[in-house]
Amino acid sequence: MGGKDSGFREVEHTADWMLEVWAPSLSGLLEQAARGMYALSGVEIKEGDRNFTSFELRARDPEILLVRFLSELLYYGERENIAFDTFELDHSGEVLKVRLGGAEIISVKKEIKAVTYHNLEVKQLVGGLEASIVFDV
Repeated sequence: MGGKDSGFREVEHTADWMLEVWAPSLSGLLEQAARGMYALSGVEIKEGDRNFTSFELRARDPEILLVRFLSELLYYGERENIAFDTFELDHSGEVLKVRLGGAEIISVKKEIKAVTYHNLEVKQLVGGLEASIVFDV
């Protein structure tokens, strides 16, 4: 893992983008994955008024939950032109309750087409979780 409890960093990958994320909990890992995804694509959002949305996701394993969560964020960006910078995530069993705050997207430097399952594994380590996520660009 990186040098602090939670975080993300870009990892060199042949054709697509790869992001390594780490955090003490699955909720924290999902938040870092979202922040890292937005940072990789260079998303800029408007200051000021916030848009809030809530939804629930279900999955039997953390890898599926991670892909579904990030894919949902990509969907909001494509359909609603909104990106998020405030995350309230509550994970219990197979359920993730999500409340997000964000704003209209001003610009995106490089579009992410999809979140992939390529070599995706959420690993339990001493002190937390770690995953490497590959994005199709």
